[in-house]
Amino acid sequence: MFRILTLALVFLCVTQLTAQDKKVLEISRTNTPPKIDGVLDDAVWQNANEAKGFTQFKPEVGTAENDYQKTIVKATYDNEAIYFSAYLYDKPEEIMKQFNSRDNFGQQDFFGIIINPNNDAQNDTEFFLFPSGNQADAIASPSIGEDFGWNAVWVSAVKIVEDGWIIEAKIPYSTLRFSNQDVQTWGLQFHRHFRSKRSQYTWNPLDPTKGNIGLYHGELRGIKNIEPPTRLSFYPFASAIVETQNGVTEDSYNIGLDIKYGISENFTLDATLIPDFSQAGFDDVQLNLGPFEQQFAEQRQFFTEGVDLFTKGNLFYSRRIGSAPTGSVSKNDNEVVDEFPKTVSMLNAIKISGRTKKGLGIGIFNAITEKTSATVRDTLTGLVRKEVVEPLSNYNILVVDQQFNKNSSVSLINTNVTRNGHFRDANVTGLLLNLNNKSNTYGIDASGKMSSLNLVTGTLTGYSTQFSIGKIGGNYRYSVGHNFADENYDINDMGIIFQNNYSNFSANASYRIFEPTKLFNNMYVGIYGNYNMRYKPNVYAGKNVGVEFNATTKKLHGFGANINLQPGKQLDFFGPRVDGRYFISEDWLSTSAWISSNYNSTFAIDANIGYETLFEPGRDYTSYWYGLSPRIKFNEKFLVVYSFDYDLEEKERGYIHNSYGGAVPDDVILYGQRDQTTIENSLSGSYNFNSYHGLTLTFRNYWSTVTYENDLYELQNNGRLTQESGYTKTDTSNPDVNFNTWNLDFGYSWQFAPGSQLTALYRNQLFNNSSESSKDYFNSLEDLFNQNIKHTFSLKVVYFIDYNNVKNIFSKNNS
Repeated sequence: MFRILTLALVFLCVTQLTAQDKKVLEISRTNTPPKIDGVLDDAVWQNANEAKGFTQFKPEVGTAENDYQKTIVKATYDNEAIYFSAYLYDKPEEIMKQFNSRDNFGQQDFFGIIINPNNDAQNDTEFFLFPSGNQADAIASPSIGEDFGWNAVWVSAVKIVEDGWIIEAKIPYSTLRFSNQDVQTWGLQFHRHFRSKRSQYTWNPLDPTKGNIGLYHGELRGIKNIEPPTRLSFYPFASAIVETQNGVTEDSYNIGLDIKYGISENFTLDATLIPDFSQAGFDDVQLNLGPFEQQFAEQRQFFTEGVDLFTKGNLFYSRRIGSAPTGSVSKNDNEVVDEFPKTVSMLNAIKISGRTKKGLGIGIFNAITEKTSATVRDTLTGLVRKEVVEPLSNYNILVVDQQFNKNSSVSLINTNVTRNGHFRDANVTGLLLNLNNKSNTYGIDASGKMSSLNLVTGTLTGYSTQFSIGKIGGNYRYSVGHNFADENYDINDMGIIFQNNYSNFSANASYRIFEPTKLFNNMYVGIYGNYNMRYKPNVYAGKNVGVEFNATTKKLHGFGANINLQPGKQLDFFGPRVDGRYFISEDWLSTSAWISSNYNSTFAIDANIGYETLFEPGRDYTSYWYGLSPRIKFNEKFLVVYSFDYDLEEKERGYIHNSYGGAVPDDVILYGQRDQTTIENSLSGSYNFNSYHGLTLTFRNYWSTVTYENDLYELQNNGRLTQESGYTKTDTSNPDVNFNTWNLDFGYSWQFAPGSQLTALYRNQLFNNSSESSKDYFNSLEDLFNQNIKHTFSLKVVYFIDYNNVKNIFSKNNS
């Protein structure tokens, strides 16, 4: 095995990159910067060098642009910013335009400016412009893809003319990270997308069959004698919140400040002081009958912006910060808990991140959450006391990431959670390797991680490894891998892991096309297989094989299907919630299919359908589901999307969550046969007056019922179920469930100045959870409306202040 790995490493390191000539755009300084208005009458544009001759890479590769759709780009710079203009020729009737919020591409053409000041092919800063005037921006790298949570403050203008559309952009140096050198050579790429045919072109030709797109950048040369500016900006904010529920109205007012500061030319500090997350979106809560927690997407901007380094190794689940307390309440027989906090407030947080010219990335993250207590009351004396359930806590991440060969990296990451007092502390360290050969056709991905928990009972140390090797370029691709975690590996204080104690093997192979055929613009078919083992004891846990297919037709309709088979016994070691116990099921089969029509049309639809069953003797479990999501684009400003999802599971067998009561011994594990029906309705709509302000509406109603059969099963030590013990639902506190949630958000946002925004938001929410599973959807909805509805109105203003602008104002006043 060692020899095989050594040969693989040698092969990856010595294979050479196919030579490719890069296009070069020579740029000149200007003393009179252009006016950003979409009109190219500025003197600086008359003699500026042109970037032209774009080449298609999707759906066809290597096709030259049409004469009537040619693209001509120019650039200039001064001491403050770099400026771009582009004349995007096209027939006006073929230009697709749709007003959207920032970073929302929608169904419209776009033009992208991709800048890599380090010219390292791995760390891009992207700026996108649309015919509607909207902006989008992102930071991008091969390891994280495109991070549109990152937002910069830059100025642009768009104008549609009789033979196409024109863009102008001013990108301040404060939005970029670059070294302080007399002469700069930056990586540069321009990207144009025609939405009507989904065709995409770049200035420097791109080969989509292998390698990250950064390898195919051209170069921007000629920038001389500029100094990185003082990158210091302030985002003061103020918010007001009014909440009404059950006839009681409460209001609160907050002020705070976010800061961005360029510590050096390549490193930035982000800090949030007295953070306010009052307008973060609702979580898509679901009924959870499984043994693992539900994972939610991050919706707080501070944790979605510029976190690429901190996500390496999947050791950072930002929702841990400010989540529910980790402690519990110790109470006497006559005490009750009057109030147990659902969340913990964050006091402040900082991020320091950047990357040197030689590819060394460093990231430091730190957040502090406040001490949080539960309220406990003595029912006999009436005495009320507070008990700490989450102490003052510190969350910290340190990342060191070295990139090399323009396509590979090695990283060291450490996460640490320190809680004051006799509470659980945690430390996790990971070493990561991503190694690709020079031609980007083969790659290795490997990691080793160690977790250490400081508990009241002592220190608990666990380990995890991951390794995969395969062909990553070309039409045919394949890989094999192994994942391992011992029984003590636990990253759940700052990360998220659903299970440990495994030793799993995997393999996959796929075929895809990069050139259109008679039927398809693109197509993918893949097969995969997994063989899962328990690490301790070293026993078989399960296996599965599957096939998946997806394609896009010439008319831009997408469709796909998959089949997944789990043959033989499957041992569930986590469902019983008791270490060492497991539940056996056999011979699972699931299949699903989906379609997605062309979104360019006024009316489009997404649909999916699926079926699942098992062939275990004595079982007749079945499940089927379907979903429909029509969307109507009334005009360039108004879009509505409705989604309906239905899921029915019949005769599933699962763990009984509810407490059993005195009729069932503590060491007995009960399962029940149950039917579950789930219906989810959601609606989203947007009306954008222009590219700066608009209205949004989001609504979601999720309803799920679970009805257990009266006779229950006892889980035996051999993993099988028996009804010989005679347990019924009367031996438990009724496990049936009727779970119903309702969330509605209606908001207005206005970008009244670059980087500055006003947001007004009305929201209401309802929740009901009972055991009345026999009620149908409409009766359950009536019960939901009988609950106390919570109305919330919030208003928030964020104002952007650039230190350089303030400095210039004072300089002028003093002169």
